Amino acid sequence: MNARTIYTELMEALADTPVVFLRGARQTGKTTLAKKLAEESSGSETSRQYISLDSATALAGALEDPTGFVQELKKPVIIDEAQRASALMLTIKEDVDRERHAGRYLLTGSANILALPGIADSLAGRMAVLTLYPLSQGEIAGTREDFIQALFQKDFPIANAEAASLTKEALLEAMALGGYPEVLSRSNPKRRAAWFDSYITTLVERDIRDVANIQDISGLIRLLRLLGVRSGTLHNQAELSRSVGVPASTLSRYVPLLEALFLIWFLPAWSGNLGKRRVKSPKLHVIDSGLACHLCGANAERLADDSIMAGRLLESFVAGELLKQSSWTEHPVALYHYRSQGGEEVDVVLEDRAGRVAAVEVKLSASVSSHDIKGLASLRHALDDHFVRGVIVYTGQEVMPLGDRLFAVPVGMMFSESLHG
Repeated sequence: MNARTIYTELMEALADTPVVFLRGARQTGKTTLAKKLAEESSGSETSRQYISLDSATALAGALEDPTGFVQELKKPVIIDEAQRASALMLTIKEDVDRERHAGRYLLTGSANILALPGIADSLAGRMAVLTLYPLSQGEIAGTREDFIQALFQKDFPIANAEAASLTKEALLEAMALGGYPEVLSRSNPKRRAAWFDSYITTLVERDIRDVANIQDISGLIRLLRLLGVRSGTLHNQAELSRSVGVPASTLSRYVPLLEALFLIWFLPAWSGNLGKRRVKSPKLHVIDSGLACHLCGANAERLADDSIMAGRLLESFVAGELLKQSSWTEHPVALYHYRSQGGEEVDVVLEDRAGRVAAVEVKLSASVSSHDIKGLASLRHALDDHFVRGVIVYTGQEVMPLGDRLFAVPVGMMFSESLHG
């Protein structure tokens, strides 16, 4: 089993919060992590009972009598796949209000129960939310990476490039594999593709019914495949409706469902004007690069031959790795993308709680030109002292200063363990 970096954050949350919700797509390791926690606590005073609502018997009890079901549970308790019985949430709230003890409930869910009406409000102030994504590149390699912290520290580390080098071929292979543990365990490309096909069908047919009443399952799968081709692009729902021939009303229902199932995610636009952030178009990304490549019908060889597709999917890959690291970094940030009025762009903008900003541009090339830094330079000019650092992640092997607070860094540095000074 790959060690999960978020485990420390999970234990910290359980130590001070009554309810912890560990969410994420199926097959990312939530159940494995929950069972590990149950086994580690076995025999202690804080031994945790483990209940899975994938069990027909347990689910029937939770649906038919939520109050009785919760009362009979030995606390602290782990309830796996809690989204299958959303009626439990109100009962859990009532129980926590009677006995407010840290770590009383650990809930896991492969659909985002916070998207369900009333759930977020019912547990407000009582619940911590953590997201378990597919394995990061550091987790696959067995390292704890925190590139985000390195971006914000006073002196940017430039001495570790050689140790963190990654060939273009290895990078494309990593992108095509992604981070689902089951895919990584299969060496046969045909069997990996079969797993992705089965995963998409099973997840949509099974979990979609936990959060919505959707009859046109095949239409939802077709939409996912269309969105996969658009991973790494600006999301304009009206334009998408016109180009794919799907009514806007249908998209307004289906797209949030795919997001709630942790298949896609949106990177909002950054602006110095907080009001404008809401109206600018977000960028669409598929949650896992391997899934994105599968939806595009791309393997490492095709990516090597199609630089346009590879560049777009590399942007999604890098954004996804930063999203994963944001769930455990020692320097908490919010993630955005940037596009100026003049058209200059930055792929990922990271803003910390003090309003300081670091920025990451992605380039599928072993060289960097002056043209490539225009977006970073534009953002630096707009922010002045609030701009901490900008980097171009590229496939070269050296860290190169590009001007005031700007660097080109090998993509492998994002996953290096020894970056912090």
